[in-house]
Amino acid sequence: MLPDDRWLLPEGIEEVLPADARRLEMLRRAVLDLFESWGYCQVMTPMIEYIESLLVGTGHDLDLQTFKLIDQISGRMMGVRADMTPQVARIDARNSHPDVPARLCYLGTVLHTQADHLEKTRSPFQVGAELYGHAGCDSDLEVIRLMLEVLTLAGLENVHLDLGHVGIYRGLVGQAGLNAAQEAQLFDILQRKAAPDLREFFESNPVDAACVKMLSALIELHGDASVIGAAYGQLAGANGQIREALADLETIAKSLSGSFPNLPIHFDLAELRGYHYHRGVVFAALVQGYGRELARGGRYDGIGKPFGQARPATGFSADLKVLARLAGDGFDTFPERLVFAPCVDDADLHAKVVALRAESWCVVFELAGQTANAGDMGCRFELLKRTGGWELFPAAEKNEHQ
Repeated sequence: MLPDDRWLLPEGIEEVLPADARRLEMLRRAVLDLFESWGYCQVMTPMIEYIESLLVGTGHDLDLQTFKLIDQISGRMMGVRADMTPQVARIDARNSHPDVPARLCYLGTVLHTQADHLEKTRSPFQVGAELYGHAGCDSDLEVIRLMLEVLTLAGLENVHLDLGHVGIYRGLVGQAGLNAAQEAQLFDILQRKAAPDLREFFESNPVDAACVKMLSALIELHGDASVIGAAYGQLAGANGQIREALADLETIAKSLSGSFPNLPIHFDLAELRGYHYHRGVVFAALVQGYGRELARGGRYDGIGKPFGQARPATGFSADLKVLARLAGDGFDTFPERLVFAPCVDDADLHAKVVALRAESWCVVFELAGQTANAGDMGCRFELLKRTGGWELFPAAEKNEHQ
């Protein structure tokens, strides 16, 4: 006998039923059209590939999220993609001209070994855009603006933007002369913003007093635009790399405020999301009432080096399933222009259906022996034959015209 739970799916793996699938598909098409209007060309990456290629330059976190298996043909280890961004970076490194910026976008299912703590899914529908070949603020700004436009397209309101820069922490760690183990320990403390643990860390790991003061200041350097001014003061003893990072954040924030005057921008200089992967500005978009970022991204220069080209790179990604679920009313879950056609072998009827479908109406035919009527099928309209031919009527008026 078959087990009673044979219909169950693995934890974190879900089906998408018709109404939600339609909503998701409508948003998918709209997002890809938006990307194209900005000059971003779509690429499609393989679902599975050799692990050496899939994980190069991505850090430990992605390795833990990647399902692995043995290829029965080659005997080599393979991985199922958990993030498409490194794959797209490889495509750029192998196919682009070093002096020409490239704009690429992508969309598809990825698979994670562990579920997200909020969404509980292990199969996000990742969508993203990447800009390669430019290292300045202009490319960071373009990607952030595009991310915000995607959220606007989805009808999401009251979006907040978080801005940080991992180069500030990297610069201070280098200036303090911390080794890899110390850096990892300090990283964990800053992510938790644990001031007592930070004091204990510096008691156990002697560091120049000026560096201690600046690294300790990172915990408190979060908030509105005044954070940047405060950072210039509290990090005055930092090297030029750190001052340049602060200037980049200031430039980006001022430009975004001009384009999106109602956009709240929050700075957090201890925010180190993707620290082992990112190399510069990092950002995330959030909305009130949702407990994590809707979209995130940042600069990750040099990831293509193992493939022959260490290009500057910046980009963002999101889970389209989440965006579709939170999207505004513009992405209806059922077509308004849904028509029910009777089961009649009539050439004029079939010609009418062809004409309606060409005008973007959705027409479903009654099947022989079917008992469900137009209302049961969710149809707003139906085709009825009159003296002048087949005509559209609201489904509720069926009895009035028979």
